[in-house]
Amino acid sequence: MTGTTFGIVAGYDGSPGAAQALRWAARKAWARGTTLTVCLAWTPDHIELPTESALCDLARRHGQEILTRGLPYAEMVLGPGRVHPDLAAGPAAQVLCERSRGAEMVVVGSRGHGELPGLRLGSVAWQVAGHASGPVVVVRGAWRPANRVPGPVVLGADGSPAGQGAITFAFEEAALRDVPLVAVCALTDAPGRLGGSHQVEEDFDHTLAVAAKVHPDVSVVRQVLPGTPRAALLSAAADAQLLVVGARGRGGFDEMSLGSIAEAVLLYAPGPVAVVRQVA
Repeated sequence: MTGTTFGIVAGYDGSPGAAQALRWAARKAWARGTTLTVCLAWTPDHIELPTESALCDLARRHGQEILTRGLPYAEMVLGPGRVHPDLAAGPAAQVLCERSRGAEMVVVGSRGHGELPGLRLGSVAWQVAGHASGPVVVVRGAWRPANRVPGPVVLGADGSPAGQGAITFAFEEAALRDVPLVAVCALTDAPGRLGGSHQVEEDFDHTLAVAAKVHPDVSVVRQVLPGTPRAALLSAAADAQLLVVGARGRGGFDEMSLGSIAEAVLLYAPGPVAVVRQVA
């Protein structure tokens, strides 16, 4: 994407989840014709290391070794000239949120090193999804199903202004992958007033129609369903390559970092989830 400094940014710490995210990000950079920045934040979270100390140097060297081991696959996909290592000082979530301001998207694994085994989503992924600028993709599950027709991109939308960025991103992804876009709108959480559901459906249809004009090559499957958005999206995502939602939907408060629907799909979706924040 023109105007970005880092291209696609992949958060990497050498963990299996980070390796999966890096593979996803490398293929995405290739598909979008952009660069890949592989970012490792070597400063341990919640630990103050004295600068210019032996312990600090050891942590930095260890981070460099891990980062170097993670590059070969990305370089094989993209070529060395399009892969940029980024060894950064600072907490991982803070560094990735800073990088997101100059990135096309940020890609992270669902859990990294040091996370408790029972966690559905690690703290770094949670913080980055909630506070980064632009799209954040949390990679989990079987995003490359073997011996199966590629699944669709699934979009959760309610026609609200806060969801415009997610709609644009979902259409772009469906076009790049040459797969259908399943656009889901559930009406249970519509505004609690007479005619609220009808207005949501009208807004949903209007935003889809506008986006479809920009991407006439994308086949759109429209689903307006009763029930909660969480249940509808998780059901639709069962066979999806990617589930795309806005960071906050209709009715979300400005101070919320993530809306309840985004939180639910991040915790329970079976595959990669893109959370897209609307840029003012």
